[in-house]
Amino acid sequence: MNYLPQVIFLLIALTAVVLFARKVGRIRRNIFLGRDVKISGSKKERWLTVLRVAIGQSKMTKKPISGALHIIVYVGFVLINVEVVEIIVDGAFGTHRFLSDILGGFYNFMIGSFEILALAVLLACEVFLVRRNVLKIKRFFGKEMTSWPKSDANIILIVEVLLMSAFLLMNAADNQLQILGVEHYTVSGSFPVSSFLLPFLESFDVASLIFIERFCWWFHIVGILAFLNYLPYSKHFHIVLAFPNVFYTKLVAKGRLTNLSEVTDQVKMMMDPSIDPYATPVASEETPVLPSTFGAKDITDLPWTSIMHAYTCTECGRCTDECPASQTGKILSPRKIMMDVRDRAEELGSYKDKNGASAHDSLDLLSYITKEELWACTSCNACTEACPVNNDPLAVIMDLRRYLVMEQSAAPQELNLMFGNIENNGAPWQFPMSDRFNWADEE
Repeated sequence: MNYLPQVIFLLIALTAVVLFARKVGRIRRNIFLGRDVKISGSKKERWLTVLRVAIGQSKMTKKPISGALHIIVYVGFVLINVEVVEIIVDGAFGTHRFLSDILGGFYNFMIGSFEILALAVLLACEVFLVRRNVLKIKRFFGKEMTSWPKSDANIILIVEVLLMSAFLLMNAADNQLQILGVEHYTVSGSFPVSSFLLPFLESFDVASLIFIERFCWWFHIVGILAFLNYLPYSKHFHIVLAFPNVFYTKLVAKGRLTNLSEVTDQVKMMMDPSIDPYATPVASEETPVLPSTFGAKDITDLPWTSIMHAYTCTECGRCTDECPASQTGKILSPRKIMMDVRDRAEELGSYKDKNGASAHDSLDLLSYITKEELWACTSCNACTEACPVNNDPLAVIMDLRRYLVMEQSAAPQELNLMFGNIENNGAPWQFPMSDRFNWADEE
C-alpha cells in the first residue's frame, strides 16, 4: 500500500495547524497589550447574547437581503465543515467516505444537504461579488477602504466560490466512479446537485475521473487549510472572534459611559463628606481598573476588550453607514476607528517582537486618529447599535477624547469655555448662579 499521499497530507495539515496557532498566539498577545478590565454581569445573560447575536445572527437581519445571504454562507460554512472532518480522516487513514459506514442511510441525507448548501453558498458569494464590484454599494467604500481591504473581501468570496465548486465537482467525479463500480469508490452518498454534472463526465475514462476526483479533493482540503491561515490576516477573522467578542459585550445600557473610579470618588467625597476618603473602590465593568493615564493615548491604555473589538471588525461599514456625523460629511468613520486600533496593535506587536516585550515605539494611537475625527462624534451610539458583532467604536473615541481633555487640555475652545463656566458658575452659561432666575423678572 502506498502511504505517501497520507504522509504528505499529514505534513500539510500539521504545518497549517502550527502556523495558524502561532499567528493566533500573536493576535492574543496583541489583544492583551490593552489594560485589564473587570468583567461583571450574569454569565447566563452573556451566553444568551452569544446565542442571539453571534449564533442567531439577529443583527444581520436589519438589512434583509445581505442578512439572508450572510446567514446562508454562515450556515453552510458551519455544516459543511462536518464533511471536512470526513475528508481529514480519509486523508489520514486512506479510507473513502468513512462516515457512510457509521451513519448508514442518514449519510445520504447529509451529503445531499451539504450539496444544496454548497450551491446556496456559491450563489450567495456570487451575489456578494456583484454587490461589491458591479452595484458598488456605498458602505463598502470610504477613505479607509484602501486597496487591501477591498481585495481582501474579493479574495475571500472568490476562494469560497472555488472551494464550493471543487466540492461539487469532486462529488460528481466520485459519483461517476461509483456508477462505474471502480474499486475503492464504494456506493455511498446522495448527490442531488453534482449529479447534474454527470453528462459532462461520461466521456472521461476511469483514470481521468480519478484524477479529477483526487485533484478536487486535494484542492478542497488544501484550500481550506490555506484559508485557515489566511483568516488571521483578514477581516474574516471575525469568524473566530465573533463569539468571545459578543460574550464580553457590555451588559449596561449602551448610552452609559464608563467613569474613572478615582475621579468619581473625588466628586462623591466633595458632595458627601461622610464618605471615607481612604476606602478602596471595587473595580467593575462600569468602574474599570484605574489606568496610568486619564483616558487613552495608545492601545496600551485601552481596555483589552476594545482591541478585541478591532480584530473582530468585519469592515462591513454598517457603523459608518448609520453614523450621523459621517452622513453629514464629517470625516469621522467608526469603521476607520476600529481598523486604526487593529493596525496600531499589529504595528506595536511587531515592534515588540523585534525589540522585546517591554519595548515601546515612539508612535501612538493618536498618530492614526485625528482630533477632528474624535470631536465629530455625537456619542449617539448608532455605530454600536448597527454593528453585527457588537463592537463599540464609541468606547475608543471617548477614551481618546478623555486623554485629550484631562491630560493635554486639548479640548475645542467651545468646550473649554463650557468647562470654565461649569467650574465658576455651576452651569454652562456665562453668568453667575445669582443671576440664573433673572429671566423670570423680565417683562
